Amino acid sequence: MIAQIDSKYSRYGLNKVIKRLVSYTLFEGRPHTTKGQWFNPVVFLLLRILNKIPCAQKLKQPIFITGLGRSGTTILGIMLSLHKDVGFLNEPKAIWRTIDSMHDINGDYIQNGGKFRLTKKDVTDDARKISSRIFSHYLSTVRAHRLVDKYPELIFRINYLLELFPDAKIIFISRNGADATHSINLWSKRLGVEVKGRIDDWWGRDDIKWHYLRDQIILKDPDYSSIKESSSLDLDHINRAALEWVITMREGLKQLKLYPDSVIHIQYEALTKNPDQELHKLMKKCNLATDEKVIKYAKEKLYTNTPKDNPKLLPAIEKLFNETMAELGYTKENQ
Repeated sequence: MIAQIDSKYSRYGLNKVIKRLVSYTLFEGRPHTTKGQWFNPVVFLLLRILNKIPCAQKLKQPIFITGLGRSGTTILGIMLSLHKDVGFLNEPKAIWRTIDSMHDINGDYIQNGGKFRLTKKDVTDDARKISSRIFSHYLSTVRAHRLVDKYPELIFRINYLLELFPDAKIIFISRNGADATHSINLWSKRLGVEVKGRIDDWWGRDDIKWHYLRDQIILKDPDYSSIKESSSLDLDHINRAALEWVITMREGLKQLKLYPDSVIHIQYEALTKNPDQELHKLMKKCNLATDEKVIKYAKEKLYTNTPKDNPKLLPAIEKLFNETMAELGYTKENQ
């Protein structure tokens, strides 16, 4: 499915389809595990050109969808892409690599130097100029007024984002840990590829994302001292996925408390059960006018699932997993 366009999406008009194709082809870039990586030099050339040209359109109240992948981030972005004012970018890692190479924690375009956490201290004058120009040019190209950028790992960079865009709205979407963990594990089995003797999958090129998560957060953050011994380099994928879920959810809850006027929390399960109510609330909080196309498409696409059983985890990881599930309100009764 190119650019997440399916038959249901196509029914919303040629203009919407073209906007998604332009976004996908010219701005997002093709990360590891995907086809079409040969086109990346063209994308980077375009981005370099746009960075040299001032843009009359100004970026106002950009919206960022963050959290953990496999938690509804993509479908939420696709739904919002149908809004009359929105231009949607689905993980535009080529743009963020152009803004600063430290954003690349999957080894999509660089082999080292990525950072999970970025703060306002990491913001440079170049980053301000590049981000403003490229995103503004993007909106001008697709004739949109509001940017929606889905990039889950930005949850670790809220302080950085708000330094770049003080008026940004940041959506933090959470999902039941059992479902998210199983989905991540299945993703690698379905979409992981072997390239020149290495494995490229959910954990980046040759496990680089896992190395970054382990070295930069698990081994350094005192909040995760209890799982240091369990977090070996060769840890199995189920336990890794559970750890990434725990760390991401805790980061989201922390940022929600730190920046209550900027960070908006939505639960995937609530969205699937009552898309009308949840999307009305979300659009209002993002200062988007209600657009019934968004809600109509949500009702066509979203459905509820029977929650998966909790994964079998190492004891120290299981303890943190269960505590985080409880903190998010997931109990056996309401799952």
